[in-house]
Amino acid sequence: MWTSNGRPDHLIGRAKRSLKTLGVEQIGLWQLHRIDPRVPRDDQFGAIRQVLDAGILRNAGLSEVSVEEIKATGKVFPVATVQNRYNLIDRGSDDVLEYCAANRIGFIPWYPLAEGCLTRPGGAVDRIAKAHDAHAGQVALAWLLQRSPVILPIPGTLRAAHLEENSVAAGLSLSSGEAAELGAAAGPLFCPGLAPGRNRPNLRALTRWGVLGGRG
Repeated sequence: MWTSNGRPDHLIGRAKRSLKTLGVEQIGLWQLHRIDPRVPRDDQFGAIRQVLDAGILRNAGLSEVSVEEIKATGKVFPVATVQNRYNLIDRGSDDVLEYCAANRIGFIPWYPLAEGCLTRPGGAVDRIAKAHDAHAGQVALAWLLQRSPVILPIPGTLRAAHLEENSVAAGLSLSSGEAAELGAAAGPLFCPGLAPGRNRPNLRALTRWGVLGGRG
């Protein structure tokens, strides 16, 4: 089971180990994937400041954080990126995205397709995809890319063909009406598999509202 470990010596050691494993002179971007609640956060931020000052890292970012936590981190080192869960349905980090956009911080949404629950046939996503001769997943990614210029989605894949398919989203242009329809249709709903308090969507609601399709 994955657990967070924010002890300063551990963070510094992991950064050095990553540098050696990658075989590079400097790591371009290294992220603290969770702020460990068992360790004073300023101690964790200070450790990252140390490896930045040592030249081991060029940039450092955070993951699963609030606006307040980004501001607190910024007092110790400049935050280059924030990686929070975010997609058409899970909008729990809307405020974080807006803060990142206003402060030129890259926003990396993980779980961008909600493990496929956005790509089922017959709903709004699928209908708009057919209008563009595209796949539903490409539309969901295109919506993210048009949501903000600081967004860089990271959809997971095990196949090169799937990677190429996802990359098509970068050239897919949704109309303002289509983007608004997707946002309005999916925003308030819930999808299974997401943690409580993070806009957990519900398949029955999605089908009823026509996002995933079904009888209507």
